[in-house]
Amino acid sequence: MKAIRRFTVRTVLPEALSGLEELSSNLRWSWHEPTKQLFASISPDGWEASGHDPIGLLGAVEPERLDELAADDDFVARTDALRDELHTYLSEPRWYQTLADAPASIAYFSPEYGIAAALPQYSGGLGILAGDHLKSASDLGVPIIAVGLFYRSGYFRQAISREGWQQETYPVLDPDGLPLSVLRHPDGRAAMITLALPDGRALAARIWRVKVGRVTLLLLDTDVPENDDELRSVTDRLYGGGGEHRLLQELLLGIGGVRAIGVFTELTGTAEPLVFHTNEGHAGFLGLERISDLIGDGLSFTEALQVVRAGTVFTTHTPVPAGIDRFESTLIERYFSTELLPGVDVADVLALGAEDYDGGVTGTFNMAVMGLRLGQRANGVSKLHGHVSRGMFGALWPGFDEDDVPITSVTNGVHAPSWTDPILTDLATAKFGAGNAFDADWTSEHVSDGELWQARNAMRQQLVTDARRRVGDAWSEQNPGVGDPSWYSSLLDPNILTIGFARRVPTYKRLTLMLHDEERLRSLLLHPERPIQIVIAGKSHPADDEGKRLIQRLVEFASEIDVRERIVFLPNYDIAMAKLLYPGTDVWLNNPLRPLEACGTSGMKAALNGSLNLSILDGWWAEYYDEENGWAIPSADSAGDGAERDKLEADSMYDLIEHQIAPRFYDRGDDGVPHRWVQSIRHTLSTLTPALSADRMVREYVERLYIPAATAEETISAGTYQPARELSLWKSKVEAEWPAVHVTHVESGGVDAVPQVGDTLHVRAQVELGGLTADDVTVEVVYGRAREGDRLADTHQESLELTGAANGVSTFAGTVPLGRAGSFGYNVRVVPRHPLLASAAEMGLIAVAV
Repeated sequence: MKAIRRFTVRTVLPEALSGLEELSSNLRWSWHEPTKQLFASISPDGWEASGHDPIGLLGAVEPERLDELAADDDFVARTDALRDELHTYLSEPRWYQTLADAPASIAYFSPEYGIAAALPQYSGGLGILAGDHLKSASDLGVPIIAVGLFYRSGYFRQAISREGWQQETYPVLDPDGLPLSVLRHPDGRAAMITLALPDGRALAARIWRVKVGRVTLLLLDTDVPENDDELRSVTDRLYGGGGEHRLLQELLLGIGGVRAIGVFTELTGTAEPLVFHTNEGHAGFLGLERISDLIGDGLSFTEALQVVRAGTVFTTHTPVPAGIDRFESTLIERYFSTELLPGVDVADVLALGAEDYDGGVTGTFNMAVMGLRLGQRANGVSKLHGHVSRGMFGALWPGFDEDDVPITSVTNGVHAPSWTDPILTDLATAKFGAGNAFDADWTSEHVSDGELWQARNAMRQQLVTDARRRVGDAWSEQNPGVGDPSWYSSLLDPNILTIGFARRVPTYKRLTLMLHDEERLRSLLLHPERPIQIVIAGKSHPADDEGKRLIQRLVEFASEIDVRERIVFLPNYDIAMAKLLYPGTDVWLNNPLRPLEACGTSGMKAALNGSLNLSILDGWWAEYYDEENGWAIPSADSAGDGAERDKLEADSMYDLIEHQIAPRFYDRGDDGVPHRWVQSIRHTLSTLTPALSADRMVREYVERLYIPAATAEETISAGTYQPARELSLWKSKVEAEWPAVHVTHVESGGVDAVPQVGDTLHVRAQVELGGLTADDVTVEVVYGRAREGDRLADTHQESLELTGAANGVSTFAGTVPLGRAGSFGYNVRVVPRHPLLASAAEMGLIAVAV
């Protein structure tokens, strides 16, 4: 019989164990090993059964055990010490507190957060990245207020049918059993926010508060009595539903999220954020809510837009246009022709998301385009992805070279304390001392090859044990009462070279590239002297049948009798699985279609544990591969078609495994240690651990984006927003006059007939400025190497100075040093200039000599 209602009754702890309540309610336990060990000691079996969830553990432990622990002076002292250490962690100054001019509060918006398995509010890399961002922000003392949605069913749970087909279920989560609490007013009422909808309806949401170390995460939940059944389901599933359902989620996240922050800061006395970071376009509507608030303060739409842009950072995560949320403009018009945003005209909203550029689709509202128009600072998530993004969105800045498009990059990182296996951190602590686990010099003699190899063997054994358990659990679920097949006990081998592959399963990630030549793969798996084994996991979007077919094909191959002990697909890829999968692999495989991998942080997590990467030079690997930390699969970009490309790249992968990777792994010394392989492990740990750390990533965001954005917003808001008003007027004038701006003549001299390195080129340009003045523009000579079609590459700019004006023509002049040999070319351009612009391309206006 099924229950008609389900809820969690929380344990009442003895007074002596009150510290456990604090420790379990702050998700810092998820990356603090001593706290996890404390909970595990309460009941090792219960800890495993709960999935390493302190609240679930405390709800299941018998009262007698709690009484026993309350009488155990050593356990109570240990609990109190960890609680006191948590208090210190939450209050002491950290890195951020040493910075000058750093904003007192920063808002961070994401549709999903992967923080711990105990709070399943994530689907993949975007959510894990957001969770790691919050954890490192906490460790560094960055005062972030994060916002997301609370999904009652989270993302789906994956099972694989006997036919190999992915099956989805959506278990309903009970928030009372999760590490969160309702934000309340002093009188006990739950804090709520409301959004006006068409037809006079309203969408209400309560606010859940999650403590992530020093960071607060606010999650909005529409499953409240104030909503009818349809609206209660707005936050039912992550990435569930069609266009209008998705729009409601994104309106709630962006607009409702800003309102939730306002409620939170008022109730807690926390400083209001000065900077708003939009993690992908899903939360883009937050800028419109802020504009509406500023209009209420007396600004016009365009004046308010200048303020919002100054303080907004937009991060794009997708390198493929199909991954961007788009809505029909008529749907947007319907929702914004209401009281949803007082003072904001629907035409202004539509203009922000319009694809009104070459290649755009009329009648489409593009969330990424709106995000870029609302954010003065934008970035991709690896150097290569920044390059791809500048090309992908370059049409928003017509006339500018790709390098001038104002999208920078901050390469993603991963939170080392969360993703480094305790086996490795314990070894680092023993050999390098406490506090050095994540910046140890693994190339030193403090740790021997044998000790490091023993740790790697132990991590591989963990993975094999966990994989056998998961496969057995999946069998039992589909075949209740039937014992596991006997061969499950020999599934995988803890002594064999282990390759890992775990991703979401869109087609461009090419889950089945390894199956391109099944006989070649079979020979590698079953090699008599140098066998390999492969552990695979990943979920396909419920609506992506093509992705499900890829999983099915892989499962079918892995079920063949001769290879079934050497290759396995593990269902329901999640954080708990990943924590053993990454450390347990010797090689991490990643083979997307370059350049469609924005970053690819799974390989980073593997590297933090000493795994070597085997990857296409895409995402983060394109900038960090150094020939010693793994292997690069050559990209066959010039192949005639996709099939030829797959064949060439698959053959390269097989060759690398057969002729380089497996021989190095199995080349053992007399002590049984593969010393050359361990050399690569040492190099990987020493060079990549700091580089791939989310601490490095968050520091970059703070120094390169957050602090400049805060300074810009403070500057533009001074004197009751007078600079914003002036900037708005100036932009209107420049836009109106720009059609009259022309470079009418350019001449040069100062070099001999045969220019030589060391010569100086003198350039003079005549420019018509229309109704503008020389103070409104920058006139530059742009120079570099002249390529095919006279395209300039490796460009530099030198400003030209005004030397005179007559008859409506201004003359600008300057010099260019000829500092290198080879082809040379130059041109002159005119761009708007204002101290409150963040880049020359910001307004998308340019005039060049022709």
